[in-house]
Amino acid sequence: MIKNINHDQKTLSQKATPATKADAQIVIDLLDTLKANQERCVGMAANMIGENKQIIACQVGPLFFAMLNPKIVAKAKPYQTKEGCLSLPTITQTTRYDKITVTYQDENFKPQKQEFTGFTAQIIQHEVDHLQGILI
Repeated sequence: MIKNINHDQKTLSQKATPATKADAQIVIDLLDTLKANQERCVGMAANMIGENKQIIACQVGPLFFAMLNPKIVAKAKPYQTKEGCLSLPTITQTTRYDKITVTYQDENFKPQKQEFTGFTAQIIQHEVDHLQGILI
């Protein structure tokens, strides 16, 4: 189900709690909402639809995928960039890393470990920040 976008900085600033198998509907709703907003957004965290869970969704080309309980375990090649956010009206300068390694669970709660580079890595870093209550 497509959800409304949360713009409340107080709730967006809270750290998310771990996702469980009981949160399967949140994954579906997050992916549906990202797809509905794909012309202006390439990633979302669950708190952007009002769910304070460690779930993110990303779009890479035609592919949409979710990551549950993602943790960035390695990062390399820092750079400065400017980012916007569907939940916030500003563009902010931030430091990102061109190469990251992430551990997470897929939609079936199977553990995964994967390396990401470039813009995909940037999207994931932005959304993982959301899960930590970090707003840019």
